Formats: sequence, C-alpha cells, structure tokens
Amino acid sequence: MGGKTDVSELMAKVGRIRILTNRLIDDQLSGDYHSTFKGQGVEFDEVRPYEAGDDVRSIDWNVTARTGVPFIKRYSEERELTVLFMVDVSGSQSYGSSGRTKADLAAEVTALLALTAIRNQDKVGLVLFSDRIVKYIPPRKGRDSVMRLAREVLAASDGAEGGTDVPGALKFLNGVQKRRAVVFLVSDFLARGDCERLLRAAARRHDFVCVTVEDPAERELPDVGLVELEDPETGELVLADTSSASVRRAFASVAAAERDELRRFLAKTGIDTLDLATDRPYIDEVKALFKRRARKR
Repeated sequence: MGGKTDVSELMAKVGRIRILTNRLIDDQLSGDYHSTFKGQGVEFDEVRPYEAGDDVRSIDWNVTARTGVPFIKRYSEERELTVLFMVDVSGSQSYGSSGRTKADLAAEVTALLALTAIRNQDKVGLVLFSDRIVKYIPPRKGRDSVMRLAREVLAASDGAEGGTDVPGALKFLNGVQKRRAVVFLVSDFLARGDCERLLRAAARRHDFVCVTVEDPAERELPDVGLVELEDPETGELVLADTSSASVRRAFASVAAAERDELRRFLAKTGIDTLDLATDRPYIDEVKALFKRRARKR
C-alpha cells in the first residue's frame, strides 16, 4: 500500500524513472512511435504558381482571382503533434502490492511515452484528475517538462483520497484542447461513471488511447486469514475471511467479470487500449500497441 512520500524520496523516484525510461527508449521504439502517430493529418504549407500536371482541385481560387494567375495550395504532413496525458490520481491509484503502486506505474509509462514524443519534437501536456481536476499543465516542448509530468503524477497520487470522475475529466479536455491531439487516458477505470458518450466524442476529435493500470491483488485475494479491506475511493470498510476458498473464488470471479466488462466497453467504443499491471514489465505492451496501430493505418 502506498504511503506518504517525502520530497527526497519523491525526487529519487523521479530520478529512477528518468534512468529507466531513457534506457527503454531505443531507436526501435522511437521509430514505432513516429510511424504510429506521425502523419495523422495535413496542414497548409504555402501557395505556389500552378504548373502543368498539377491537380486542378488544388487551385486556390481566392489567390488566383486576386492575381489573375493560377496558384495552387500546397499541404504538408503535420510535423508537430500535441500529446496530452490524462492521468487518474484518485485514491485507488496509491495502492500497490508488488513493490510499486499503480501511481508509480502511471508515472513511468507517462514519462516513457512523453520522452518518446519529445524526441520526435512533439509537445506534451498533463491533466491530473480524481473527482475533480487536480492540475493542468499546458502542452510544451523540452525534456524538463517530461520529468515534471512524472513528478506531478507521483506527488498528486501520494496519499491521494477521493473518487474518480472520468466524465468530468473528458469535459475538461473538450474545454482546453480545441485542436486535435494524441490523448492517453491513464486510469484503473474502477469507477468510470457514464462516460461512453463523452469517450466516443473525444475519440472522434482526438487520437485517443486508454491505458488501463491494475494490481495483481485486485485480481485475487491471498490466503492471509481475516483482513479488513478498505475502498480507497469511498473509505468503505469490509471484513473478509481470506482463508475461505469460497470467498477467494467469489472475489476472483467478480474481479474477472469487471475486467471483462471493461474490455468489452472499451472495445465497443473502438478506442485503442494499452493494458498494464504493476507486477509485470510494460515495454513489450507499449511496442505491441505501436505495431497494432501501424498495421491498422
């Protein structure tokens, strides 16, 4: 279970994330990112005089009318992307049974993806949310901004309390990000509210990826006798006899059903997903996501 972290411990965590993510970002990962997220659209580049063989559909009739000489519009692939991370920092994110919390995992994968984006000259920004908007950092360039994102995720999640308002976070996104962006929504999705319509709308406007984070103890209970379980988002306490096989089976069954329902829900929206857990490495899952998206394109 995550506890309060002092400043020196927090900075040590950020330092470890910097070292880890720099090691993980090799040429292959950067190349996969570029082929996956670059060229999502085109932007106006310039007008130039019409030449024989040019597509007449590219003629800029306004300029042509003003000058009396035919001009065409030229477009180029978008060279710069805005990448926005929406990270759940509610009470449940401070939990971890495998040496790192879900917040640690969220900070690591955020730093990994943000560093990859920065290497491609993209801008990165951050929205931290629980049952409210905790912090918003507008997109910007630079390696320093990446480590700030990781630091903010860890600091906000440390000792965090309260529930999760995914619909509220999506409404905030619509208000602050008018232009198309690549958006990573990072959450355990234990509570998502009525967000299907908002998720679909956000996915139409942006290039959207849902990153699910979970802990193995959320899949099955260990046999440790009587334990008091607390819902980190509501504070509700439940006494459970984990020595009972039937209790453990019931817990595992409910947890599996909830995970399946979440997968069906995300599949129904058509949004790409990246499924991560605190007890396993994530680099292969990130690479697999990039390759799946490259094939679809």
